[in-house]
Amino acid sequence: MDLEITTLAARPELADALDQMPDTWPEFVLEDLVGWANFPRIAVEFPEYVLAATDAEGAVVARGYSVPFTLHAPGRGKLPAGGWDQELLWAFSDLRHGRTPDTVGAVEITVASGHLGKGISGRMVEAMRANARALGHGELVAPVRPSAKHRQPTLPMEEYARLTRAEDGLPEDPWLRVHVRAGGVIDSVAPVSMTVSGTLEQWRAWTGLPFDTEGPVEVPGALVPVHCSAAHGYAVYAEPNVWVRHKL
Repeated sequence: MDLEITTLAARPELADALDQMPDTWPEFVLEDLVGWANFPRIAVEFPEYVLAATDAEGAVVARGYSVPFTLHAPGRGKLPAGGWDQELLWAFSDLRHGRTPDTVGAVEITVASGHLGKGISGRMVEAMRANARALGHGELVAPVRPSAKHRQPTLPMEEYARLTRAEDGLPEDPWLRVHVRAGGVIDSVAPVSMTVSGTLEQWRAWTGLPFDTEGPVEVPGALVPVHCSAAHGYAVYAEPNVWVRHKL
């Protein structure tokens, strides 16, 4: 498939099309407050780190968001347990305080539903690597949300991330496999990469489930069970992701 992959900085007219692309996140994940407050700022503050893939007709078929941050700053130095949330907080804090970024963090790669299964996600990873390199960075890191983990919600992420295929030694998970094929190396698990909390009423609206019993609740699309406190009227989801490092 013929694709043109460019940055939003180079093609600002694509901003609306990128924003209107349907995402594939479960509804409750969109209630992560760090993401809710900061994701829309990426296209405005970091357009050179936003990628758009267009087909031969000029339609946007994929998007990729990333942010620059300073990993090797006092008090940092290693990939954070806070994963996706933390890289966003670091990126906008560094921007506000004028720190020079040394690392690019992948935030999202989304392929339009009609174009899945065409290898576009791998091309977007490669393009994000190339873009980070062109901007002068030596490393791209990604808090990967494994695409098949929701099928095994009770399996600890540490175990899941290390599952490999017998035939080639690559990760069993399709999205982790794309990153490894592109040159990424699995580093560690970010146990609280995203956090979503809400009242039982909110969780019922987000999931259609009763949320009326104390303890873990398996929710479609969730990578681990949601912790429900029926007695106190709330539930909390702490999503683990897998840090993958791409040396450039």
